[in-house]
Amino acid sequence: MVEINFVKMHGLGNDFVLIDSRRENLEEADLKSLVPKICDRHFGIGADGVLIVRASKKAHYRMQIFNPDGSEPEMCGNGIRCFAKYVYEADKLTEEVISVETLAGVLLPAVILGPDKNVIGVEVDMGLPKDEGEVRLQGHNLRKISMGNPHAVALVDDMTKVDLYEAGPKIENDPHFPNRTNVEFVKVVNDKEIEVAVWERGAGETLACGTGACASMVAASLAKKIGRRAVVHLPGGDLDIEWSEDKHVLMRGPAAIVFEGKYFYEKI
Repeated sequence: MVEINFVKMHGLGNDFVLIDSRRENLEEADLKSLVPKICDRHFGIGADGVLIVRASKKAHYRMQIFNPDGSEPEMCGNGIRCFAKYVYEADKLTEEVISVETLAGVLLPAVILGPDKNVIGVEVDMGLPKDEGEVRLQGHNLRKISMGNPHAVALVDDMTKVDLYEAGPKIENDPHFPNRTNVEFVKVVNDKEIEVAVWERGAGETLACGTGACASMVAASLAKKIGRRAVVHLPGGDLDIEWSEDKHVLMRGPAAIVFEGKYFYEKI
């Protein structure tokens, strides 16, 4: 029997199992097959994904991300906030800006500290969004926005008419997206607020998606429905997203540690 120490975290209900590879021996673990078992909410710990803290030659840290199906996405907005909170507190850092290597490049999350110097939030420069045009699928006009990972964003007038479980997986796996895609349905509340429902690639419906919130804000702004900054209302809570004058997207939001524990599995 092998044991792995882990930390359970979440960003707006988008929850993760974080494993620090510097402290755990993961070399012999088949993570692609182990992750779905860890993420199972009945037979495992339960999570929307797994975050691995790795050493990096390009940055302070490297974040490896796994979806519940064992696939590896390029980036995870809620995940990187959780990651930044963990390493800042676990390593007792004093610098508030942390460089993190991801498959989408090196990102620079900046922790937001509370009165007792604990991390109450994280701001992340998510980089330059890429507008990849539009496509019509499942009765929706979808704007393809890349935030380092792919998103298909539909602006809708009535969220109650969106069948997320019907349209979400069909759009995710449509041939237009060779690496599959995340899917967001967006209702504009006013020029400074939007409401977003998420179908996440490799995970299904989630309570929040950081990169999805960024892509949704950009899509709504390109459609001239909102300005350059908006509060994004997700089922799990709110994110503050700003598309700054230098064209970079800034994401601000919380991250929380829920509990720590040990996961046991049989070594094959």
